Amino acid sequence: MKRTIDLPPGYRPNVGIMLIAFDRRVWIGQRTDRDPDAEQAGWQMPQGGIDDGETPTEAALRELEEEVGTDQADILRESGQWLAYDLPLALAKSLWKGRFRGQAQKWVAMRFTGQDSDIDIATRHPEFRAWRWAQASELPALIVPFKRDVYRAVLTEFADLVEA
Repeated sequence: MKRTIDLPPGYRPNVGIMLIAFDRRVWIGQRTDRDPDAEQAGWQMPQGGIDDGETPTEAALRELEEEVGTDQADILRESGQWLAYDLPLALAKSLWKGRFRGQAQKWVAMRFTGQDSDIDIATRHPEFRAWRWAQASELPALIVPFKRDVYRAVLTEFADLVEA
């Protein structure tokens, strides 16, 4: 599958990862570039760009290792459509030389098959300062406001995987 077939124009191709524990909680990390004491302290699920020639699932496996420091996961499924969000204008102008208005994401649900000790966020280029498992219902309140609609859509799409 070529990743750009149904990609909305003006958006950077990106993959998001919903890493799900055995008890149906979801992995979230606190971004290093956000103030940990701020109201929106930068919690999010892992995500990253899709490289040329890479499928979303290939990108998800690579990003899991690069951001979460583990490869202990099985792919459950990929979202059916691209989910896009617009960046705040000031951020859109400074990121990626202003080429994109935001990101369009394919989401990949994965079952974590390891132990907590298999996770090491002290990666080569750390993106997270802390991590934890969270109930899916907590996620929209923890994420920055401009990503909330995407998170709600992901939660709806993968509800059967995270709700008891």
